[in-house]
Amino acid sequence: MATGSRRQSSRLATNAKQVPLPQKNATTLSQPTDKLTSQVSKKSARHAERAKPAGYTRKTHITRVPSEILLKILGYLDASSLYSMGYVNKLFYQLANNNGMWRQIYSAKYGEGKKWKDKPETTDELVEKLRAMDFKDRPEGYWRGLYFRTIAGHNQTKWKKMLRAINPYTGLPSHTERVLRLETFYSVCGQQCVSWEITVVDQSGCEWTFEQSHAYFSDSSVTIFWSRGSWPSFGQLSTLLLHGVKNVPLRCSKTIKPGWRSLMAQLEIDSIFKSCQVIDGDKKTSKSSQDIGGDNSIPISSQLIGQDGLVNLLLLSHGITIGIWRRQASIAFVMATFNYHMLVEKSLLGSSACPYSIPEHAAPFDDVDPIYGLHGYRLHITLHNTVTEIMSGHFSQLISQKSQIREGFIQLSVISRSSQSQHAPLSGMVSLPWRSDVLEGSMENCCVMSLTLLDESQEPFWCVSTPVSMVVANEETVSYDYQGQHFLITYQDVEGKVQMDVVWLEEPGQFFLINLVVYISTAKLRQHFGRTY
Repeated sequence: MATGSRRQSSRLATNAKQVPLPQKNATTLSQPTDKLTSQVSKKSARHAERAKPAGYTRKTHITRVPSEILLKILGYLDASSLYSMGYVNKLFYQLANNNGMWRQIYSAKYGEGKKWKDKPETTDELVEKLRAMDFKDRPEGYWRGLYFRTIAGHNQTKWKKMLRAINPYTGLPSHTERVLRLETFYSVCGQQCVSWEITVVDQSGCEWTFEQSHAYFSDSSVTIFWSRGSWPSFGQLSTLLLHGVKNVPLRCSKTIKPGWRSLMAQLEIDSIFKSCQVIDGDKKTSKSSQDIGGDNSIPISSQLIGQDGLVNLLLLSHGITIGIWRRQASIAFVMATFNYHMLVEKSLLGSSACPYSIPEHAAPFDDVDPIYGLHGYRLHITLHNTVTEIMSGHFSQLISQKSQIREGFIQLSVISRSSQSQHAPLSGMVSLPWRSDVLEGSMENCCVMSLTLLDESQEPFWCVSTPVSMVVANEETVSYDYQGQHFLITYQDVEGKVQMDVVWLEEPGQFFLINLVVYISTAKLRQHFGRTY
């Protein structure tokens, strides 16, 4: 019996060893459960992150600091650093616009009020003075805006004084280039006073803004290029806007630098080219801007002023031209030419939506020109490109008889065909170099004309700066005193027109200007003098 019972217990023990332990079962089953719980918790966390209210900002160590302490810290910053801090996040934007700190900065620089004339010695003293002042009547950011407006007005006073000196040769302000150029204006306000931006809008409403690439200055005009960046297709353009940008002299990043924009030109591309005639081989057809750019679709001379193997140059308006790649309807560069007359005012004193309004001219009370014609006028004209000056001339005592009024224009003869002593040589070839972001070239028989006509009181009367083209003259305008090929350079707008006759002489290998006539619109004369012509 004892032996049989021992054998039975041995079999039970053996069977017990073959059964898995409950503890091991529990351990084995818990592993997938932990993974599932971890995945659920991660999803719940992401869901909770998405469910956070709008405007929620995860607090960092610096944002946990009380606002009073942060204001004390920011109180040690200068204007440039405080302005830049406003771009960190929403909290620092609110703190950096604090009226108390900006009033302290404003008062320290411009001495507004006796209590604020001297800087406080400690931060605690600053806080006590800020608490003693009542800022409830001023909106947030008031003193910051006043500080920037005062800087702009202070610089405006300086450059207006600089523009008072008049160049007796051109009749324009002598220091316009000094005010506009980056290098020379550092001595005045520490930074470039004005730059120019191009904004293009396509037909879907998308906007692109481009900063100027380079600028070229002459004695009476400036030529600006925009070539850097990725331009939209020319055929999709709807509007082109040109702004002058007034920069505030702050030591901060260029992308956040404060400034004001002044609208100088707004061109509707579709309306300009909607009914534009183009030459397609030997046929003339009407095409839109989407058709312009290929070799077989070239606008007539009223729009196309130059071309080479790579680019077609199209004149739009206001001295603005667009270079378009010939093999595709894409923009290579944009170029604009401005006369110095009122250029600084136009670039700085307008608004982002409205251009600067030129003050009305007071008509002289003793004007006798309607009876005897024009007298005592002066002309300064320059032909140049972005590299060199081709021709420059100054002509005084220009007169015109009343009998010379024809078809709404009065004629001023500057250089006569019959007077060979007046004929002037041109320096070098007539060409216009250009440069895009990747390529560069030069257009033959094309240059920039800058013209300034002064009236009898030596005030600017008609000022123009624009690219012009030189075309082969017909037989009616050929002068038989010169044996050579003859060319014409013409320009016309609503205020006047210019005609120049140029001849190429093979023996000296040089161009000569043999005829120059300026025509003034009688409508402009009536507007300028308030009299009937």
